[in-house]
Amino acid sequence: MTAAPGAGGGFEAATGDDPPVAPADAERRSREVRVALEGLLQIRRLTGSGGVGPKAAPADWERRRPVRAVALALESGGIAPSSVDASGERTGTGYRVRAADRPGAVVVEWLGPSGEGAARSEAEALGACVPVLARLGWEALLYRGPRGRRFLEVEPAGG
Repeated sequence: MTAAPGAGGGFEAATGDDPPVAPADAERRSREVRVALEGLLQIRRLTGSGGVGPKAAPADWERRRPVRAVALALESGGIAPSSVDASGERTGTGYRVRAADRPGAVVVEWLGPSGEGAARSEAEALGACVPVLARLGWEALLYRGPRGRRFLEVEPAGG
């Protein structure tokens, strides 16, 4: 089992393969996400990413760690991550971010516990992810994969 995002050590954005955040820890987690996003935007300001402002394009740091960067973008945008228990069984419905087959790109899926109906809400839920990602310089395209399941392929805008 992996530790909950942000538990014991440095901040880790929730990828959707983490244990759920306990309700008692929700406020602390919200602060950690806010601080991490502020830090990311500060990196963009200092490095001049995109040349048009702090939100114009992902910084080199993000491009080297797209899973973490996209997960932070989604979590900071209020999109709920999926979660798993100690055995790896999915316990919560939400986004899951993983590396794509293509370098620099990631896949965002909408997953939930078996029989809970995540597939029925995936088009709307993934559609809500697109503007959240776009605001932080990520381009997301919706595709249909095996068994008709939808997913987003995400990469830095303009590249």
